[in-house]
Amino acid sequence: MSLAHLLVRHALQTPHRPAILNGPNVHATYGEWAARSAGLAHRFREAGLVPGERVVLFMRNHPRYLEVLWAAWWAGLVVVPVNAKLHQKEVEWIVDNAQARWAFVTADVAAGPLAGLERQVDIESPEADALLAPVDAATVPLAAREPDDIAWLFYTSGTTGRPKGVMITHRNLMTMGLTYFIDVDAVSPDDAIVYAAPMSHGAGLYAVPHLMAGARHVVPASGSVDPAELFALGREVGPLSTFAAPTIVKRIVDYAEQAGLTPEDAARSFKTIVYGGAPMYVADIQRALRVMGPRFVQIYGQGETPMVATALSRRHLCDSSHPRYLERIGSVGVAQTPVQVRITDESGRSLPTGEIGEVLVKGDSVMAGYWRNEAATASAIRNGWLFTGDVGSLDAEGFLTLKDRSKDLIISGGSNIYPREVEEALLTFPGVSEVAVVGAPDTEWGEVVVAFVVPEAGTELTVEMLDRHCLEQIARFKRPKRYLIVCSLPKNNYGKVLKTELRVRLAGHTP
Repeated sequence: MSLAHLLVRHALQTPHRPAILNGPNVHATYGEWAARSAGLAHRFREAGLVPGERVVLFMRNHPRYLEVLWAAWWAGLVVVPVNAKLHQKEVEWIVDNAQARWAFVTADVAAGPLAGLERQVDIESPEADALLAPVDAATVPLAAREPDDIAWLFYTSGTTGRPKGVMITHRNLMTMGLTYFIDVDAVSPDDAIVYAAPMSHGAGLYAVPHLMAGARHVVPASGSVDPAELFALGREVGPLSTFAAPTIVKRIVDYAEQAGLTPEDAARSFKTIVYGGAPMYVADIQRALRVMGPRFVQIYGQGETPMVATALSRRHLCDSSHPRYLERIGSVGVAQTPVQVRITDESGRSLPTGEIGEVLVKGDSVMAGYWRNEAATASAIRNGWLFTGDVGSLDAEGFLTLKDRSKDLIISGGSNIYPREVEEALLTFPGVSEVAVVGAPDTEWGEVVVAFVVPEAGTELTVEMLDRHCLEQIARFKRPKRYLIVCSLPKNNYGKVLKTELRVRLAGHTP
C-alpha cells in the first residue's frame, strides 16, 4: 500500500486533466504531476536515499509542495512537514531528531542553510527545476510499502517541552482519505480544494481524499489566507472546498459580511469549509451559517489521529428545528465511521453518559506512536486506545462536547472551571470579537480566571460591562477575576490561539 498509487491511477486515466493550479492558472495536469514526481523519486534513488528515510518540507504553501510530497512517497520516503513560522533553531532540532537527509524550502521561510542536512533545495531554484524534470512515470516503479510503514512524521506544537514526532502511516492516511467521503463531504473530479491554511498541517492532508477523487488542487497566488482573493478565486475556478481553523473561518465570514455578500454569493465561491483544530463557538458558527449558508462541516481530530475522531455534519449544523440544536452545534459531532470514541476517568475506566472525563479514540487512523520516544508512546496509547488529553462528555446520542485540553482546565478554590464555557458566555456580548480564557496562579485560590478580550472594530468595551454580562450568563465562581482588553490574540501558523503565550504574559514575561 502506497499513497503514491493514488497519483499513478489518475495519471493513467486522465493525464490531461488539470490537477494543480497556481491561482487560476494550471501548474500541472495529472500526467505532468506524475511525471515530475516520478522524476524526483528517481533522483532521490540516484542520490542514495532509501525507503524509510526522511525528507523535510519547510516551505510556504506552493504548487510544488504536492509534487515533492508525492515524489517522496513514490520513492518510499517519509515526509517531515514543518511549520513555516518556526525559528531556524527549532527546525534544526526537528531535522536532527528526525535524522533527515534532505530538505525542500522556500527562501522566504528558511533564513539560511539548516544545520545537519546533506542537501537543502530551494523549491524555486534551477536546482529544483532539474530535480523535478519530468520522466516517463512508467519507468519509475513505486517503492514497495506496507500499510504500517510511516508516510508522514508530524511534529507536535511543543507547548510543553520539545515537540514529539507523530508517526503517521500509509494506512492512517488512507483511512483518513476514505473517511472524508463518508463523514465529511462528497467529492467529484470537478471539485477544487484550495490550500490557504498551511499545507504542513490539516489543510495539506486533505490533498489525499481530493486526489482519490481526481479533483483539482489550488494554491492561491498569495500562498496564504486572503478572503478577498479566495472569494474571487472561487468565482473564477468554481466553488472551493478548504480546511481552516475557526479563527480563519471567522476572517472569511467577516469579509463576506462586510462586503454585503449573500449566502447565494458565498455559494458561488465556496462549496465546503471544513473547520477544526480549535473550538468553534456557538455564536460564531450561527453567524457563519447566517452569512454564508450551509457551507460548513466540523471535524475533530489530532495530529495523533489526523482529521479523524468525530464530525458534525452539514445536516446537523443546518437542522435548526431540532430540540437540542444549540447543544449539537456546540459539540464536535459524533464518532467518524472507522473509529470508536469513549470518555474515561484518570484510570481509564469508562464514565457514564454525560459525565466529563478524558476523550479516548481507537481505530485505523490512530498513529503508530511517537518517533524515538517509547515512553511517550506507552503513555498515549494503551490497549489500542489513544488518550487524547482532551476533556469532554458524550450525550445519549453519541455527540461529543469538548470542554478543553486537560492542561487548560482551571482549578480555582477547588472547583473545576472549563475556559471554553466562559469564552462562550463572553462571545454572546455585543461588540466582543474574540476571547481567550486562561488560569493565572493565585496564592488564595490556587488559580483565578483571566479573560483576554478583543473588541470589534469601533467598539468600546469596559470591564464593568463584561463582568455584568458574565454574572448574567454563568455561575459567579466561574466568572473572570480579571479582564484584559487587547487588540489581538497571539496565534500560530494554523490559526490556533496560543494560550501558553498568554500565560507567559500574565507572568510578566511578555515576549
